[in-house]
Amino acid sequence: MARRRVPRGPGSRPLDLTRVVTKHDGAWQVRPLTGAASTKPYTCPGCHRVIPVATPHVVVWPVEKALLSKDALEERRHWHTVCWERRN
Repeated sequence: MARRRVPRGPGSRPLDLTRVVTKHDGAWQVRPLTGAASTKPYTCPGCHRVIPVATPHVVVWPVEKALLSKDALEERRHWHTVCWERRN
């Protein structure tokens, strides 16, 4: 069984590739996923098409949670990278 390679930062800790992006509707946490890390299909909220298994894409969630959510991670969505980049 092949082992997945995890990008490592200083001190041999996993490297966090999450970045904050500001769009017209607020600040968003954006994390890229590799094809190997994508183990099930998702529907992209940008184009409403399926993101197939093993397809690189981004996971996006708001920096600040919505009023009725327990936390912002409940609001995360999987987007095609191109659809997310085209979004204003």
